[in-house]
Amino acid sequence: MKKRIKNISVLSLLMIFTFLSCTEDLNITPNDDDTLLGEELFEDESAYRRVIAGVYANLALTGTDGAGTSNIEGIDAGTSQFGRVLLYMQTLSADQMIWSYENDPGTREIQRNIWTAQNPLILGMYSRTHLTIAFANNFLRETTPEKLDSRNVSEQTRQQIVTYRAEARLLRALSYYYMMDLFGKANFGTEADPVNTVLPVANRPELFEFIESELLAIESDLVPAGQNEYGRADRGVAYMILAKIYLNAEVYIGENRYADCINYCEQLLNSGYSLATDYLHNFIADNNTNSAADEIIFPIVSDGFTTQNFGPTTVMINGSVGSIEVNGTEVGVTDGGWGGALRVRREFAELWQGGNFIDDDRNTIISANRPIGITDIADRDTGFIIQKYSNVSSNGTPGVDLTFVDTDFPLFRLADVHLMYAEAHLRGGGGMLSTAVDLINDLRIRANNPNLISSDDLTLPFILDERSRELHWEAHRRQDLIRYGLFTGGNYNWAWKGNGSNGIAIPAHFNLYPIPNLSMSSNPNLTQNPGY
Repeated sequence: MKKRIKNISVLSLLMIFTFLSCTEDLNITPNDDDTLLGEELFEDESAYRRVIAGVYANLALTGTDGAGTSNIEGIDAGTSQFGRVLLYMQTLSADQMIWSYENDPGTREIQRNIWTAQNPLILGMYSRTHLTIAFANNFLRETTPEKLDSRNVSEQTRQQIVTYRAEARLLRALSYYYMMDLFGKANFGTEADPVNTVLPVANRPELFEFIESELLAIESDLVPAGQNEYGRADRGVAYMILAKIYLNAEVYIGENRYADCINYCEQLLNSGYSLATDYLHNFIADNNTNSAADEIIFPIVSDGFTTQNFGPTTVMINGSVGSIEVNGTEVGVTDGGWGGALRVRREFAELWQGGNFIDDDRNTIISANRPIGITDIADRDTGFIIQKYSNVSSNGTPGVDLTFVDTDFPLFRLADVHLMYAEAHLRGGGGMLSTAVDLINDLRIRANNPNLISSDDLTLPFILDERSRELHWEAHRRQDLIRYGLFTGGNYNWAWKGNGSNGIAIPAHFNLYPIPNLSMSSNPNLTQNPGY
């Protein structure tokens, strides 16, 4: 079972945020290499571990003074927590989720697919992701051989720093992966760029090449897959990012890389990970120590005491408490939660209809006394709700706080590998049909669904639906629909797509988000994506 490291992250983030000076534009670079992380910080060699933990913590936290603060000037915590804005951009923008309170900045435009370059959630995603890149670059600047020599760093610590540097490079590659997927370009900087430099801009092919080459280069320096402390990256995370970029390579660079996707899926399948014994173990308060710890390849950590934040699991657990049901106690938050903030769209609810999914453990839909359709988004009593995420542990104990949850967000988990393998096989990437069928049936068996599939059932449309059933509300859906050619255009319309209650076509340029206006104004090398 993997170890728990949540307590170290908040301490380290507070330290690194104290030293980092962030600007309102997110060509984020520190002001001065020496004053940023002063030499006195590294008099204690344990500082290197604390600083790399701070890079991780930027995925979970937003500021130094509690959940409501943000270390990015001009952006509040609710619109800049990495996991939350990722969830909004990948899930709220698609066919699974509806947010009831459209006066919350940016949400109306995201869920109706009418966003502009002024949307604060888009700025939050762009900014927070670039901040991780800036943190990683700074760590790499502070751990060069020359710096370590000048500090007389011990050989034992130097050996640890080799791994820390690989992890920093991985987190930077992860950030560029999301920039490539969501925006198609990014301010591009590495530790070799002087601070306060106006950075060049990398497009999708350039980002793809960098991400791929970086992850391959650091493989031997990373801890073997599944062997690092829980919450820290290892080779499994690198393999997962590679599998993801290869599965989507036709979107990113116009190339078929499905065979490479199969290769890395096979490496992950043979790396010692295993499916949680219970599907819902992946989404509850002790998912860092229960059987899910061996399925979750990389989490965004959450702790109701030490790392309080308005991240994706806090939002989904509080938000999915029904306005009618008032079922917050069941999921470890206040009775009323957030009063029915989140519901599911009709198209997602319909995926569970029919006898095949009545007793499927993945089906947590609550439908009694509710119409399936949402004709008025503000009417919180319409539309089905779900109870997938919970702030209660596997032994029935609620989390330590009734608002800020203990439940980690599973950014990557093994079930996705099963589904990626099957899809890449169907798209001509090789592998074995029998293996693909078995991998899908493994998920159904785990969900206590007796309706197993045969090779004749394994089609690309089936995989898309099964991905939604298995991975819903895990920040994958927009990417999946784009890969299938269904996100834009009118071949598939869902409720409120394009601002129509029954859905209407949206233009192809919405496959990419716009570059935020504030970022455009701060880097003259940035150009706007077409159509905006």
